[in-house]
Amino acid sequence: MTADKTGAEATVTLEDGRYTIAVEGKRVGLADFADRDDQRVFYHTEIDPAYGGRGLATILVEQALDEARGEGKRIVPVCSMIGTVLKKHPEYDDITDAVTPEIQRWVQTGS
Repeated sequence: MTADKTGAEATVTLEDGRYTIAVEGKRVGLADFADRDDQRVFYHTEIDPAYGGRGLATILVEQALDEARGEGKRIVPVCSMIGTVLKKHPEYDDITDAVTPEIQRWVQTGS
C-alpha cells in the first residue's frame, strides 16, 4: 500500500487485463492494457474526478510500469496519461516503445 497526497491508503491491484487503484477500499481508477508478444500496450487510464489532484494516477501508472518491467514486458503508451508519466520518468526509456500505426490499428480492432 501507498499513501496518496492526502495520506489516504491507496492500493493497486491487477485484475484481468487492468490495474485498478482503490482508496481506503473504494475503487477510484484503472489502467487498461493488452499484452502483444513482449509488449504491454496501455490503451486507457482514468481516475475518478472526485479524487483528482491526489497523485493517484502517478501511483497507479508507476506500479503498472514497474510490474511490466518485472515481467520482461516493453511498454507502449497508447494512453496519453501513461505517456505523460513516462515523460517525467526517463528510467523507463529503456523499455518504452513508440506507438505505431500498426499498434493503433491493433488496439482499435483487437487483433
